Amino acid sequence: MSIGFTELLLIVCFVVLVFGSKRIPELARALGRASREFRKARDAVEREGAELLDNGASTDAHASVDSGAASPAASQPAAKVGSSPEKESAAPK
Repeated sequence: MSIGFTELLLIVCFVVLVFGSKRIPELARALGRASREFRKARDAVEREGAELLDNGASTDAHASVDSGAASPAASQPAAKVGSSPEKESAAPK
């Protein structure tokens, strides 16, 4: 089921009749620009997906290396932000 010469010729005649010969170059340019934008967006999504996969793989590798020894920061409890007496007295009221 491919498009033969006759079908292609009918499509071209239909396009010329509907749009006119002056508008066909404009339509071709617009189609080319749209195609280029689509390719740029597709490439950007593929790059971002590859970066996410690379970051996920490197994070998993770091997690397996770090799981043997706990870091000092991880063993300390989290400090409350803004609860130190120095910061409270310096803040304007």
